[in-house]
Amino acid sequence: MNVSIPLVVLLAIVMLVAVRFLKLRMWMALVCTVFGFLLAATALAPDINRALRALLSWLTGS
Repeated sequence: MNVSIPLVVLLAIVMLVAVRFLKLRMWMALVCTVFGFLLAATALAPDINRALRALLSWLTGS
């Protein structure tokens, strides 16, 4: 799945807002990032990829 740079930037902004205004600790954000990175290496990754593609295509209307 090709993820565009604007989507990555949007998710980074959401994370920064959560850290700054929702009092999410930086270590919590790092743990979630590492969890996502490790989850991508599991056998569940293709199913997650398919679900994200479906969600993104539904949101963009394509």
